[in-house]
Amino acid sequence: MSLTISAVTEWHCPNCGARDQTNEARPHTRMHTCPKLHYLSAPMVQAGTSAKVEAKEREDYVGGETPFIAPNGRPIMSIVTTRDNGTDARVFAPVATNKE
Repeated sequence: MSLTISAVTEWHCPNCGARDQTNEARPHTRMHTCPKLHYLSAPMVQAGTSAKVEAKEREDYVGGETPFIAPNGRPIMSIVTTRDNGTDARVFAPVATNKE
């Protein structure tokens, strides 16, 4: 006999209002392309969770690095999700280049 566990999780985006469902028993996060965050791939939060999802612009000097550039032309450092019980971040690391 095989036992199948089915868990439906409801998700929403606090910025654009998008909604979705996933059917996965393991811990996971639903990502989506958010028009309110410059069309970046941003996390959704579980329905009923009060949270804030923000794109953080890079605040230091870019120099010779190649940072992640959002469609609006600004360098993005991270996407930060802030909830009552903690903070998560998706960090976009810059790429170093070599000139010979």
